[in-house]
Amino acid sequence: MAEAFISLGGNLGDVRSAFDRAIAALCDGELVKLRARSADYRTPPWGVIEQPPFINAVIAVDTTLDPHDLLERAKECERALGRHRERERRWGPRVIDIDLLVYDDLVLVDGDLILPHPHLVERAFVLVPMAEIAPDRIIDGVTVLDALSRVEATGIEKLPPR
Repeated sequence: MAEAFISLGGNLGDVRSAFDRAIAALCDGELVKLRARSADYRTPPWGVIEQPPFINAVIAVDTTLDPHDLLERAKECERALGRHRERERRWGPRVIDIDLLVYDDLVLVDGDLILPHPHLVERAFVLVPMAEIAPDRIIDGVTVLDALSRVEATGIEKLPPR
């Protein structure tokens, strides 16, 4: 089994319910097993700032899928939840965004997949929830907690459980 970390984000509709549905679809208990789930966090928009705040979370999974198959499964979940990447503005509003962040300690640059995610250690909206479930996980030679200490996390708010 490989250990993978996956981020979830969105700012349109009932994002938290979309997360629940996405996690249920991703994690079948056989090919992909949920190990940990962060809380949900309200985060300021990134990239395009004139849009509603996002909600973000990170999950840790154990999987027998290879990284490309895991990414395809995530994209299928996005489509099933109403995301149409081809119609969206880059970094704009979206129903859901599911990104493969880390797959074991694999370093990969392959067309549609770069691991670890190329902007992971720069984005507080990913590092804050990831630090909750894996603060000591090393990525690019630094722990998640150390990477978080190097970025601006103002405006990120942990949401209460539902």
